[in-house]
Amino acid sequence: MLVHDTAVLFGRYVRQTLRSPFQIFFGALMPLLYLFFFGPLLTGLPLGRAGDSWQVLVPGLLLQLGLFGASFAGFAVIMEKNWGVLERMRVTPVSRLALLLGRTLRDAALFLFQAVLLVLAALLMGLRAPLAGILIGFGFVALLTFSLASLSYVLALRLPSPQEFGPAINTLAMPSMLLSGLMLPMALAPGWLDVLSHFMPFRYLVDAVRDAYVGHYATATMLYGVLAAAALTALAVTVGTRTFRGAQA
Repeated sequence: MLVHDTAVLFGRYVRQTLRSPFQIFFGALMPLLYLFFFGPLLTGLPLGRAGDSWQVLVPGLLLQLGLFGASFAGFAVIMEKNWGVLERMRVTPVSRLALLLGRTLRDAALFLFQAVLLVLAALLMGLRAPLAGILIGFGFVALLTFSLASLSYVLALRLPSPQEFGPAINTLAMPSMLLSGLMLPMALAPGWLDVLSHFMPFRYLVDAVRDAYVGHYATATMLYGVLAAAALTALAVTVGTRTFRGAQA
């Protein structure tokens, strides 16, 4: 029942996405602009980590793609709510967990595709990283996207309008990006800022991907990244499922 319902909803949302090529490619635009116009400025600079500047910047851009793209996924639920789509789903026997999974799996697939485009562009710009490290990075992007999209849907179901949802997401996403060291490692930051950044789970994810991009897999940093990703995913699924049950009951 759950697998069937999830597959049906996943197919529905994938078809919606395929009908909008603009949506598929536009989400990768901001990270690509950072790659093309910001990346060359870092070439040769000491960034306080193993690896060259591309091995530091590209993992951050991958997580930035997931952070901002998935955080705004809730706009779709607000529109469905206003159009009565969620209301009509009340009378169906579809699994409430599938209502969440069908959407978030589509989001993860979309942002993985955009992440592949970003890495291919980075390879042309000069990135050199082991294949295993690149694949591990894609795994972290998928988990981050899945988790943040779930939480975005939760917030969208609790806020009545896009006018409230957009500023709320910006208020949360921007400090998360700045305090996680997505653009530059937090090792370059003052001590107090470095300490504060340890309260951001995204820091552990980006540090783990940066380790993977230089071929360091069995490290404490990688372990912390995996634990942070797993905890964030568990929280998102739990809160998301409960919210969809309440909204659809």
